[in-house]
Amino acid sequence: MKFEFVAPARILFGSGQFERLGELSKTLGKRALIVFNGSEALANTAKDQTAAAGLTANLFRQRGEPTVGDVDSATELARKEQVDLIVGLGGGSAIDAAKAVAALLGNGGSALDYMEVVGRGQKLTRPSITWIAIPTTFGTGAEATKNAVIGAPDRGFKASIRGEQMLAKIVLVDPILGHGVPSKVIAQSGMDALCQLIESYTSNGAGPMTDGLAMTGLKRAPSALKRAYRDRQDADALSDMALSAMLSGMTLANAGLGAVHGFAAPLGANFPVPHGAVCAALLPHVVRANVAALRASSKDHPTLARYAEIGRMARIAPAASDADAIDFLIQFLFELSRDLYIQPLSAFGVEDKDVDRIVALARKASSMRFNPIVLDDAVLASVLRAAIAGA
Repeated sequence: MKFEFVAPARILFGSGQFERLGELSKTLGKRALIVFNGSEALANTAKDQTAAAGLTANLFRQRGEPTVGDVDSATELARKEQVDLIVGLGGGSAIDAAKAVAALLGNGGSALDYMEVVGRGQKLTRPSITWIAIPTTFGTGAEATKNAVIGAPDRGFKASIRGEQMLAKIVLVDPILGHGVPSKVIAQSGMDALCQLIESYTSNGAGPMTDGLAMTGLKRAPSALKRAYRDRQDADALSDMALSAMLSGMTLANAGLGAVHGFAAPLGANFPVPHGAVCAALLPHVVRANVAALRASSKDHPTLARYAEIGRMARIAPAASDADAIDFLIQFLFELSRDLYIQPLSAFGVEDKDVDRIVALARKASSMRFNPIVLDDAVLASVLRAAIAGA
């Protein structure tokens, strides 16, 4: 057995942890940049906490998913203000932007210098400057990952800056911060977390460390997501989703993902669709396609047992067989999408005429190589068409 596992240096989890930002910041820097999205009031609270601890702080609002231009603009501001501490506060977009800025401040240059696929692909050779991750939407797990996904709209693709140097110094996960998140965001981001747990557990890069973490999340996420969607004040549900999302970030960082996230790169870069919405729309269709391909390959394929185990996690009554558990899982994912009012990709302007181009671009995405079985272009096209129609 051989594996490698990386994770953030320090994780603080639980209600009230956000209040420790000032206490922690004063030991890490003198001049902070808070990269945020969502609530400006929450960002100002973070600014006040760092100011009370003796730091000078500036705010940078990340609007939408981060692009090369966004990251370079925030980095320019940080260099001008001689920032030595970055705080990422919000959903995955803000945290990925903060993570990228911290890496650029430590390594120099522009986002495109280090981006895979569409950029120059340079390796990060020096540590990022110190940064703190504070998630509020409990979906992407970006607080625990070693990459930042950045859009290059002029090139029609999203790609990562990647390296262990990008891991956060401190992760503050406070479930209370999810109380003000809109139900639609909870649905989309929560489906992303569930997707990441499923994809990393069934990835061909999965290992004993990631398996244990993924299953811990999969025991919680299916039920917690429904409860958090119905009641954003349900403290236990938000706590379970916050934990599941963070674990999904740790598992994806070490095991890789799959075809859902392979599609997410070109779709997010070419259409105004949030990352969570892409994953939510595609997840049931990709799982169904993977299962069909695995069954056609071998009825005893080991990944089928993994899908069965996930099905048992989502089901209260025990399934009679692996086949029943897998069929239940597929049914459950489609029903969950309906219960959470997940929109088809057509709602974001994706049309049938776009299918061939998106499939070709998805082939370039790093996540595709971790899918448990290679899906041919015809299958990928049928998956995408089904997600467009919402069938």
